Amino acid sequence: MYLDINNLVKSFKNGSPLIKKLNFSVQKGEIISFIGESGSGKTTLLKCIAGLEKINDGQIILNGLVLNDDRVFIKPQKRKIGFIFQDYPLFPHLSLIDNITFNLDKSFFKNLPFMLNLTGLENLVSRFPHQLSGGEQQRACIARSLIREPDLLLMDEPFSNLDSSIKGSMIDEIYKILKQTKTTTILVTHDIKDSLNISDRILVFKAGVLQQYADPVKIYCEPVNCYCAKVLGGLNKIVVNGKVSYIRPENIRVVKKSRFKVLVEKCYFQGRDFKVKGSIENEPCFFTSKNPIKINSFVNIDFDANDLMFFDSMCESFFQ
Repeated sequence: MYLDINNLVKSFKNGSPLIKKLNFSVQKGEIISFIGESGSGKTTLLKCIAGLEKINDGQIILNGLVLNDDRVFIKPQKRKIGFIFQDYPLFPHLSLIDNITFNLDKSFFKNLPFMLNLTGLENLVSRFPHQLSGGEQQRACIARSLIREPDLLLMDEPFSNLDSSIKGSMIDEIYKILKQTKTTTILVTHDIKDSLNISDRILVFKAGVLQQYADPVKIYCEPVNCYCAKVLGGLNKIVVNGKVSYIRPENIRVVKKSRFKVLVEKCYFQGRDFKVKGSIENEPCFFTSKNPIKINSFVNIDFDANDLMFFDSMCESFFQ
């Protein structure tokens, strides 16, 4: 593997470990995203990999080089790791091109024309950060990192400050850049849609423990526990043949006749379909419909048995 994290432990002064015996690997060129609740250790893990935080135990290996273990600690500036933060930290008094090439080793200047063209910044080189849009500033940060040919790129909530109107296209642009340059990338994001859109694999984190690590389809359709199921999207609780099960809203369809009846409480248009909120046997139920449904009426729903999810009884309290 290209990046190996082995039994990594990170604790702070109170002694309580924020990251507990974490193990995972990343292949070269993969885009991996971390998902988890606030305070679960996602950003701290990025800082440990970058060398901005020292680990308490375990090992970090990148491209065959041990970066950190009980005997070795490679300084951050020696790790060949790019780090893109949430707030686009560009020097306000420097032009775009000076920001990109700031403190750049002469051996990397050969990459400048290609990187400016790849990020679409070639006509903006003389502008200052305040003259750039949020998307242009973000691309400048990417160019500044990638021009240095990093072995690994870390991105901490890189899309959170972008307007929703440009966010989708910006994610697509960044995806193309990372794949064209074959840059191994780890992304922290709170937006599940971003993670599903850009990632080759997703790592779900809770209380410092890896819960699941898989490709987007498997992790969304086959979550290993109730936390992974809930954190990745909406769920409806339905009792089928006396057994508690769960199903994604998009897997529910409106039919003419069924033994499952939903009392409609709210129905509103969302651009293409109508989103319906109701209840089934006193449990909340959400799904979409191509046609509006009258409030306080009953509607029949159905689904495929293969789309049902089952968890152990301990998980049921998690959904309360």
